[in-house]
Amino acid sequence: MITRRSLLTTTGVLAGGIAAATLVGCSSEPNIPRPTVSPTGSITDQLDQVLKIIANGSTNFGVYIEDVRSGGTYSFSGDYSSQSASMAKPMIVAMAERKARSDGGTLSAENVDNATKAITHSDNDAASALWEYAGYQGYQTLADELGMAHTHLDQNKADQWSWTWTTPSDQVLLVKTLATGGSQALTDAECSFIYDLMGQVEDDQTWGVGQPKSGPVKVHLKNGWVQFKSTDGLWAVNSMGAVSGDGRDYRMCVMTRVPDFDTGRAVTSEVGKWVFSILGSGTL
Repeated sequence: MITRRSLLTTTGVLAGGIAAATLVGCSSEPNIPRPTVSPTGSITDQLDQVLKIIANGSTNFGVYIEDVRSGGTYSFSGDYSSQSASMAKPMIVAMAERKARSDGGTLSAENVDNATKAITHSDNDAASALWEYAGYQGYQTLADELGMAHTHLDQNKADQWSWTWTTPSDQVLLVKTLATGGSQALTDAECSFIYDLMGQVEDDQTWGVGQPKSGPVKVHLKNGWVQFKSTDGLWAVNSMGAVSGDGRDYRMCVMTRVPDFDTGRAVTSEVGKWVFSILGSGTL
């Protein structure tokens, strides 16, 4: 189990009783700000203190959390908008399910295999096959029907799933729909199929929201990462999903835009660790 003690090191303390450290001297560990003193106050205050340090002033950073235990929510630039990258793949599978249903059936064996590869292994070819099968126009229709108001196709690259735009708050809404069903856009069986696959993501892709996964802690997630060479050259590195067990039950998304993948993975995982720790001491 991840505890606050295991997250802390010793370094200088900033105003407000929480510290930041920048890791140096380890070539395998990205140089990112990390909280090093346990935060204080309400759960919201603690999250504010920690995420302010991790964000380090960046405007390309957003987190949104829903605490299933209380129904409370928390936003740290939760409407930050950026490209989805592979975080779009649960939506792509949902599009394919809807297409099959509109044709009077269910996913073919081939497309079940594509869906499994797209989510559990983040296979791009499998996702692209489903995207082509469903038709990219179905993405916007699905987002609208799900109430994901800030999720949309890219104006200039509408036919490319990696360029679709979304926000942390919209992704948490999607996770909730997949976990609970009851949507007019998707049947309960369609939601369960995707959500179950998100619980089978291979271990080396369970960073970010999935960082606390161990022992009794279960994680359903999908991460996304891609470099946008044709624009700013930065990486969109994102993580969305649900964490339950060891007294916690929450849904979360963190989205970043950073110089390289390793930095993005480290930042999203740092968020995942601290949110797990803080929500272990109370509800939102």
